[in-house]
This record gives sequence, C-alpha cells and structure tokens, in this order.
Amino acid sequence: MKKTFNLFLVLSTITLSTFAKPVQNDDPSLLWFKKTTEVIHFQLNKAAQTYKPGKNPRSVNPDGTVRLAGLTDWTTGFFPGSLWYGYELTGDKTLANEAKNFTLALDSIRNIKNTHDVGFMLYCSYGNAYRITGDKIYLPALADGAANLYARFNPTVGTIRSWDFAWLHYPVIIDNMMNLEYLYWSANEFKKPEYANAASIHALTTIKNHFRKDYSSYHLVDYDAKTGKIIHKGTHQGVTDDSAWARGQAWGLYGYTMCYANTKNPKFLQQAEHIASFIMNHPRMPKDKIPVWDFDVHNAMDTEVLAPRDASAAAVIASALLDLSTQVKDGKKYADYAEDILKSLSSDAYLAKPGENSYFLLKHSVGAFLYNSEIDTPLDYADYYYLEALKRYASIKKIQI
Repeated sequence: MKKTFNLFLVLSTITLSTFAKPVQNDDPSLLWFKKTTEVIHFQLNKAAQTYKPGKNPRSVNPDGTVRLAGLTDWTTGFFPGSLWYGYELTGDKTLANEAKNFTLALDSIRNIKNTHDVGFMLYCSYGNAYRITGDKIYLPALADGAANLYARFNPTVGTIRSWDFAWLHYPVIIDNMMNLEYLYWSANEFKKPEYANAASIHALTTIKNHFRKDYSSYHLVDYDAKTGKIIHKGTHQGVTDDSAWARGQAWGLYGYTMCYANTKNPKFLQQAEHIASFIMNHPRMPKDKIPVWDFDVHNAMDTEVLAPRDASAAAVIASALLDLSTQVKDGKKYADYAEDILKSLSSDAYLAKPGENSYFLLKHSVGAFLYNSEIDTPLDYADYYYLEALKRYASIKKIQI
C-alpha cells in the first residue's frame, strides 16, 4: 500500500498566533513527527486487518494474548476512533473505510442505559465519524446514546451518575468529565439545550466536591441520590482515597478545558489552569513528563517496579494542554509542555516498532493497578488520545506536507 502523509486534513479547527508560519514535515525539527506518522500508518492498517469489528483490541494480557473489547466494554469506541484519527493524520482512505466498518459494528450501544461510558463508546467512534464525513448515517445512534446519557442526570445531586453498582449509592467519578463533551455537542446538533445545561451543572458540582485545595482530584464521590449530600469520597483506582491518581488528574484537566471551550465560563478555564499547574509542577513528575500511575506512590521516583509509568495519562494530558494552549493568551507554555510529552511518547521508549506490540502504538500504560489489571501494557485509549494530541499538534504547528 502506498504511504501518504496528507496532513492538510488535520488543519481544520485550531489556530494559535504563537506559531506564525507553516512548516514542512521535512524540517529537521519535525523528523520525529514524520517517523511517528509512518509507524501510525503501518500499525493501524495491520490492526484493522487483524481484528474484527465488534471485537476491538483493548490491551495485551500478561501471557501475550490480546484482550478484546466487546460491545459493552467501556473502551470499545477507542479503536474505531483511532482509525478515524489515523485517516486524518495520513490521508489513507483504506483507514477511513476500516474506521467506518468498526464504527457501524457498535450500533447497538445506542441502547445501553446503565453507564456514563456511552460517551467514550459512541462519541469517540460515531462522533468522529460524523465530524469527519458529515454522513448522517451516524446520527441516529448518537441521538439515542445522548438521550440515555442525559437520562442519568439527577438535578438534586447536580451530576450525572457514573455507575449502577449495587454497593454504591450514587457514584460519580472524575472520568465523567470526559463524557460531557458528548452532551455539549448533542445539545447543539439535536437542539437539546437541556443537555448542555446538565453538563455545565455537573462540571460545577464536580469543582465543588471532587477537588482538594491543591487542585488534585478525588477519583470518586458517592452521593445520596435523594438529598444530594456526600456520603463518601474515595477511589477505585488510586493508591489511597486521598492520592492523586494520574489518569484522574488528566481527565479533570481535559474535561474543564473542553467545558470552557463549549461555554466560555471563566470558572472552567480557571479550574483547567489550576489543574494544569498541579500536573506540570508536580515534584514527582519524571523528567520525560510521562507520569507514574499515581503521583503519590511511595518512592515513585526511585523504582519502576513500584511505580510503572502511565502513557495513557500522558497522552490525555498532552491533548488537553494543546487544547488549552489555544484558549489563553500565554498558551505557549502549555503547547511546549505538550510537545515534550509527545516527543517522549514518540521515542523508542514508548512508541512501538512497526509490527510489534500487537499493533498497538504505545507501550507502558496502566489500567487498574490496584486490581492487578492491565499493568505496563498497551491500552486502546492511550493510543486514541495520543493520536488526538498529534492531530492537535499538527493543526497548531500548521504542518504542511
């Protein structure tokens, strides 16, 4: 298959005056980007040929087999979304065709009502499909999924319920912030202003109850559904209830940056910048800016055995910081930090060689350390947000091929 690198497709939405002139991808400073795009092109094509729609690659098990994501798996929308981003980054129409096949295989997710994760599942797949193609074939599933997500909003609590687990009352996790984008988009697309209102109320309630004085975040807050009172603050992911689980901090940064983009509410921008400062200035952030799985792991900087890195958190942080850099006057500090992350992720230490890593892009992510699940493994959402960050980087830098 002939390799193409038509990055004009990604230069659509983001501009930043800091970067004045377009650059060519043969610029010596962008050789890392060209190499990365070549790896992406190869790996995504091979992955699409290897896996079957409806059974999407999620991670790699300790025995080397691939863990697949079925139709009810919260991560199942990321692989189709990665194919869509791969198409934008390479211009390869084969990837677009594969992306369509893998996306349409998720149609029944429109009927899922028991989780907030329909945002990840549908907006990352169907949402990108519609954004790129404009094909209305993707709208019915998006409309149904958004209605089901909105139905989980409780105005008394002021949040969207995350899980329906029997041992919790009304749990809300920081991850929920990511799925608000689906509601903001749907409010506009389907003329449902109540969706956007619910998203904003959720974000404001989360500022009040999820964050500590240093702007680190709890993973979970459990509420009384009838009164809205807080029952418990804790974690299902971090070292302790009071620790700063790395991907959770990334979710918050991304979520509030996105909320500000959709509402222009200065409270959301202020929150995003506070979270960014917490992350960027954290004393336990490694030199390569790829965080360990929890910032509060004991001896986190001394041993990889105790503190494996989480490339998925780094990818989300990079994508969020690039978005944030376009929304503030002094955005260069955020863009520069994100560029450092992307260069680290694109190095041999984290980026797979063509044909390796079961055709995933990134190595060294952590899913759920406390449950001994997906530790130091590729993850589909690490790849997704890495690709999104690369697309945003190309747009900001005005890369031309």
